[in-house]
Amino acid sequence: MKGKQVGKNKSRLPEFPTERCSTHTGKVLDMYCEKDDIIGCGTCISKYHRLCPDSQIHSIPEMIDTLYNLSNSNKAHSHLGELLISMRTLGKSKDGQLAALNEARDEALQKITKFQLALEATVKKAAEMSKNEMMNAYTKLVQEILEDKSDCQKASETLHDASDKLDKAEGNRAQRFVCTKLAERKIATTENKIAEKRKRRNPDEQLSFTPNKALTDYINGLHGIGVVGETSKKGSDLYKIGESKDINIKHENDCNKCWSAGCCITYDNQLLVTDYRNKKLKRIDLKRLTEIDYYQLDKSPRAVCCISQHEAVVAYEYPNYVIHFISIGTKMLLSRQINLHHHCYGIIAKDDKLYVTDYRSSLYIHEMTGKLLKTISQDNAGNQLFYQSKHVTFNESGDRLYIGDTKKGIVCFDDEGNYLSTYNDGAMSNVDGVCADGRGNIFVVGRESHNVVQFSEDGKKIGVVLKQEDGLKYPRSVCFDKKLNRLFVVMEESNVVKMYELK
Repeated sequence: MKGKQVGKNKSRLPEFPTERCSTHTGKVLDMYCEKDDIIGCGTCISKYHRLCPDSQIHSIPEMIDTLYNLSNSNKAHSHLGELLISMRTLGKSKDGQLAALNEARDEALQKITKFQLALEATVKKAAEMSKNEMMNAYTKLVQEILEDKSDCQKASETLHDASDKLDKAEGNRAQRFVCTKLAERKIATTENKIAEKRKRRNPDEQLSFTPNKALTDYINGLHGIGVVGETSKKGSDLYKIGESKDINIKHENDCNKCWSAGCCITYDNQLLVTDYRNKKLKRIDLKRLTEIDYYQLDKSPRAVCCISQHEAVVAYEYPNYVIHFISIGTKMLLSRQINLHHHCYGIIAKDDKLYVTDYRSSLYIHEMTGKLLKTISQDNAGNQLFYQSKHVTFNESGDRLYIGDTKKGIVCFDDEGNYLSTYNDGAMSNVDGVCADGRGNIFVVGRESHNVVQFSEDGKKIGVVLKQEDGLKYPRSVCFDKKLNRLFVVMEESNVVKMYELK
C-alpha cells in the first residue's frame, strides 16, 4: 500500500509539443510569446520577438502547467467543429455559385452573339440602304444620259434636214433666204441645248462611294461591343410603400365617372391615361401631379404606350379593330391610324414593332405599318397559351416579354415571341396590368384581388406590394416612374389615379 501511495504522488513526466515549425522544419513549436499571444520555435521567437520582455517569453514544456487551460482547449475544439461544418457548407455553396456562374457565362455569351448578329444585321441593312441609294442615283443618271442621247439624235436629224433644205434651195435666193433663217434658229436652239446639257452633267464626273471614315474610326476604337462586369442579383427585395397620393383625373366636361383601363409614362416623364367611359386620352404632369390636357377620341380606349418622345399609340377593344397614333407634343393630335384584323387590348412597342394582345387567345406582332409578322396562340406542344391575353410589357433589357392573363397569370416570351414559361400565384385573382421597374422586378395587377404583386423576372414571387387596404379597388393597369421610384395604378369606376412612392 505504501509503495502504491508513493507511485501515485510521483511527478508527471515532462510533456513536449510534436508540431513542427512550418518555417524551420527541423524544430518544434515549443516557445510561446505571451505579449503577442504567438507560438513558435526557438528560432522564430528569437528572430521576431526579441524585443518582447523576457518575462513574457516561455518554454512551453516548462510552463505547461501554467499555460494550459482545459476549458479553453475544449472551447477551441468545439469552435473548430463549428467552423468545420460552416466551411464544408460554404464549400458546397461554391458548387452552386460555380453552376450559377457557368449559367451566367452561357447567358452572357448568348447575349454577345445575339448582339453581334443584331449589329451585323444593322450593318447589312445600312449597306443595303447605301446600295439602294447608289442604284437610285445610277438609274437617274442613266435615264438622263439616255434622254440626252435621244435629244442628240433628234437634234442631229433636224440639223441634217435643215442642211438638205439649204442645198436644195441653191439657185432660189428667196427659198435659200427662208431656209437660212430657219437654219439659224435651229442652230441657236441646238447651241442652247448643248450648253444646257453640258451644264447639267460634267462627263468627267462619275458615281463614287466614300466610306464613312468616322464610323470606321469608331469601330476600330472599340474594345468590345458591350461592358463585361459583375452585377448584383436584382429583384430580391420587396418594395415598401412610402407616401401615397390620389391624382384627380375627372375633367369638368366628363359626362361619366372615369373608368381608366391603361396607362404609360412618356419619355419626358408625363403620365398618359386612357379613360374608357369618357373616350379620352388624358395627360398628367408628374411634377405637379395634375392634368395637363386631354384628347377627345371617337372610341373607348383600352391601352396606351409610347413609341417615341413625340408619339403614343392607343388600342381599342371590340368592335374597333384599329389603333391610333397620337402626337403628344405641345398639343395632342391624331397623326394616323392603322386597321387590324383582330381585337386589341394591350399594346407595347419595341424595335419598330407593335406587340398587341386581343383579350382572347393570341398575341400579335405587327410592323408599325400594321403588317402582321406573327401570331402566337400555342406553345410548341400545341397547348393553348392564353385564356384571356391582357396587358403586356418588356423587361428593362428588352429580352423578356410579359403578358397578363385573366386565369393563367403571367405568360413569358423572349423578344422573338418564343414561349418561355407561365407562372401564377394564389395572391392574384383576375390578372390584368403588368409593368417592369427596370431593376429586375415585374409588377402584376390582380383586378379582383384588388392588389399588386411583385415578381422577379424569372417568375419568383417576392410579395404583395399593394393591397385593398392601400386604396385599391378593381385596379386595371400599372406603370412605374423609374426616375422617382413611384408606382401609378389606374382603376375602373374611379376619378383618381393612385400614386405610391416605393422604397
